[in-house]
Amino acid sequence: MRGIVFINNRVSVDMKGKNKAGKDDLARRIIRLICGIAAAASLGYFAYYCYESSGASDKAEKLSVVKDNAVVNEMIPPTVHLDEKQEAPPMLDEFNALYLKNRSIVGWIKVEGTQIDYPVMQSSNEEYYLDHNFEQEKDSNGSIFIDSACSIWPRSQNIIIYGHNMKSGKMFGGLDKYKDKGYCDKHPVISFDTLYEKGEYQVMYVFNEVIHEETEVAFKYYQFIDANSAQEYESDMEAMSEMSLYDTGVVSFYGDSLITLSTCDYSKGAERFVVVAKKID
Repeated sequence: MRGIVFINNRVSVDMKGKNKAGKDDLARRIIRLICGIAAAASLGYFAYYCYESSGASDKAEKLSVVKDNAVVNEMIPPTVHLDEKQEAPPMLDEFNALYLKNRSIVGWIKVEGTQIDYPVMQSSNEEYYLDHNFEQEKDSNGSIFIDSACSIWPRSQNIIIYGHNMKSGKMFGGLDKYKDKGYCDKHPVISFDTLYEKGEYQVMYVFNEVIHEETEVAFKYYQFIDANSAQEYESDMEAMSEMSLYDTGVVSFYGDSLITLSTCDYSKGAERFVVVAKKID
């Protein structure tokens, strides 16, 4: 009887060992499967991100060719926009073909030393161009666009221009190079042409900022479009000067035309990175 008991116990122990080993093996297989799926998903997302980034670059280059193709633009009759208060000047020839493709275009921006070389859009729905390109296709890169409250004609004192801070460097992904004063010293001028006039702008202020609560009393750069007086303008300039990461030596006076470039900021304690520049007469 003892022998039988011994054998049964041993068999029982062996079966428990095999069951445990089987469960461990199954668990390892499940973990490997999950890891494999996660890796495949990550690879797929990376491939899609690269595809969209590449596509955005190709499309921007093609649009740039259309913009600079004088022969094509001269063949298209210029369009004249009418404002409720006053008639706009004739559209620049270089925008004729682009305007026929998408009437939401309001200009073109270019910053030397970056990939910023894009059409600038405007929509009454400010969220639209966050995820749509010039062709009005869904695109995670979005487009460069101006605040819906701004006007290119009659021109707002300050035109606020938004763009995503893409890690690929697309859109406003290269704008944070201006955090370095040395870079600003080498690239002090930003080109921004509207449908009606060409313009070069000299960088004045560079700063990080947060989005304030609506009820909070503070200077909100994203609400500064038109100053009601010289005193108000000077106050706004002083507020931005105090926030600026460094002194560019550039000053502005009431009546100057400005642009404000705004993008997301990933540094600690900030939400936006902003570059303000004034038009060179």
